Amino acid sequence: MARDNKINLPSSGAGLTRYFDEYKSKIELKPSVIIVLVIVIIIIEIFLHTQGLKLLGIV
Repeated sequence: MARDNKINLPSSGAGLTRYFDEYKSKIELKPSVIIVLVIVIIIIEIFLHTQGLKLLGIV
């Protein structure tokens, strides 16, 4: 009779999928390098937005 009252509990993973935790990328950059690159791109974009037409000779 004990088998009739058996309750199935959900798995301990709760449906979550684990991927490779120890994946190493070939390209590793420090966060400070990323911040500097973003700032440089923003400066270039602002420069091209203000001076781009003059560089192309349209204005």
